[in-house]
Amino acid sequence: MDLQRPQAPEPYSLLPETASFEVTSKDVREGEPMDARHAADGDETSPHLAWSGAPEGTQSFAVSCFDPDAPTPAGFWHWTVLNLPADTTELAADAGAEGGHNLPEGAFMVSADTGAKAWAGMAPPPGDRPHRYIFAVHALDTDDLGLDQSASATVAAFTMLFQTIGRGTLTGTYQVQGD
Repeated sequence: MDLQRPQAPEPYSLLPETASFEVTSKDVREGEPMDARHAADGDETSPHLAWSGAPEGTQSFAVSCFDPDAPTPAGFWHWTVLNLPADTTELAADAGAEGGHNLPEGAFMVSADTGAKAWAGMAPPPGDRPHRYIFAVHALDTDDLGLDQSASATVAAFTMLFQTIGRGTLTGTYQVQGD
């Protein structure tokens, strides 16, 4: 199957502007290929993320990873973490392990598009162009979005949009070579 198609826009550029802040990682470099240990056919380990400079008034954080290049009309959600306390500035590698035992107290994950309440490793179709994995840290003006673990990643993204006062992003790429 030929997967040639236009490149999807950077999704956060299509949303209302917010304050921005810095997101860094020991595992992800802006615009660079990510290691296979973060892939579905690797160790499926979520990468380390750190952030600083969130706006005043931040009461909690949410973290997500979205692939706008998935060959679907709606992209693909790989990870969504909600209810991160306002004093959180980092998630260690493998914070996205199933069960959430590597997350700060009170934080939880909603289902990725795979159905797992965990980091869903990168898995672009073999031979497709490099996919972008956009890690977003959302600074929220509330510590209660009114959501629980039954929410979908899309519902979480919609709900947090109205509470987002700042956002930082970091984008890595990944590609599986074709046969």
